[in-house]
Amino acid sequence: MAVAASTEGVPLARVPQSRSLSAVRIWIYCLAALVVLMVAVGGATRLTGSGLSITEWKPVTGAIPPLTEQAWLAEFEKYRQISQYELVNKGMTLSEFKFIYAWEWGHRQLGRLIGLVFFLPLVWFWARGTIKGRLALTLLGIGALGGLQGAIGWIMVASGLEPGMTAVAPIKLALHLTVASIILACLVWVASGLKDRSGSVGQEARMGYAPRILVGLILFQIALGGLVAGSKAGLTYNTWPLMDGALIPPASALFLVKPWIENFVDNVLLVQFNHRLVAYAIVAFAVWHAWTIRRHAPASKTAGRAMGMAFLVLAQMVLGIVTLLLAVPLWAGLAHQIFAMAVLAMAVVHARVSKS
Repeated sequence: MAVAASTEGVPLARVPQSRSLSAVRIWIYCLAALVVLMVAVGGATRLTGSGLSITEWKPVTGAIPPLTEQAWLAEFEKYRQISQYELVNKGMTLSEFKFIYAWEWGHRQLGRLIGLVFFLPLVWFWARGTIKGRLALTLLGIGALGGLQGAIGWIMVASGLEPGMTAVAPIKLALHLTVASIILACLVWVASGLKDRSGSVGQEARMGYAPRILVGLILFQIALGGLVAGSKAGLTYNTWPLMDGALIPPASALFLVKPWIENFVDNVLLVQFNHRLVAYAIVAFAVWHAWTIRRHAPASKTAGRAMGMAFLVLAQMVLGIVTLLLAVPLWAGLAHQIFAMAVLAMAVVHARVSKS
């Protein structure tokens, strides 16, 4: 009778719902993977100087690329009217334009794909009653944030199309990357919360708010990384641990721009220095966090995750230093950006499943 009443300790009535939630969890993790891919393609688009190649925002008709030579020439002519062409790429051939156009078109097309992969399964799961209540509202909120992200992306591109601009505004690029990271964090938070962890009761250690603080620090660091990328601060001061011959640059150099607040965006020395400082702070916090857990609950799963997080943030810092010393080659810049998403995702999982 006990076998008829349950399956491996789970009541039969709960098994179909558990399987349905597993499907929802897999779907959300697939969305998270697509967001990481989107960030990677966006990074490649930026590093190849392709982000301004499409000068119009057409959410629907823009899905179709130029199909004839005449259409390609028309798109190329639009690009030739902006400052980036005149000041950076003057004399570019049509073939070279097609290369940068492909990166930006692929980036936008991936955004459309993410929208479809989000909304079609959402409607399906909702219609079947698998998604409802608080989970449904949470997912709708994430979907709305995704729509806002598309608008932010165009606002960012539009900033680079203004007269005299050869790239997008750094603060808008940082905002675009940060919102993408928040979307990833939300997806991972929801997905990791759908897993049944009743069998691991007693194997976790209480952590307070330290894991969530770590997530906040990583998001802040990603935003600072967006400023570094947008201002091309990684192409300067390519030494470590010294910057321009000093461990801590003088205040007169860090706050050279007037008014002083603009240094945090426009002064490449301060932009890069802030990114370095927060990296040190994250590594120190993660190591302290892991040491604290190992001391109080060495055999817990929380301690294992905390140790893993300490290793990941240290590896990310080393990768960042290598990227800086090599003056941001394409492979290193992409690796640093993608690994940042992996670190963020793991930190979210750690915060979600750790008891507070």
